[in-house]
Amino acid sequence: MFEEGVPLRFMPRILFLTGVTLFYIGNTHFAEKTIRKIDKVKVEVEDLRADYSTLKSDYMEASKQSEVARNVAPLGLEESSSPPFQVIVSADEY
Repeated sequence: MFEEGVPLRFMPRILFLTGVTLFYIGNTHFAEKTIRKIDKVKVEVEDLRADYSTLKSDYMEASKQSEVARNVAPLGLEESSSPPFQVIVSADEY
């Protein structure tokens, strides 16, 4: 059967199977590369989430009234001891 080479009637099947095999190998490599990228991004997201939590905690601590008062004390500013009041302006004055 193969004394004269590969019969031409099998060539379409052989070429098809070769193409499918190459596609399968390429698809597997692409999937593995994508999985590695996803794992890398997951680690990066976890790091960024931790940084965000730390920064948010620092911001919440720094924005407390006592912290703000302590930070502006060197500028000569101090907290008011009297409560705020509403100024009422009649319509004909403005």
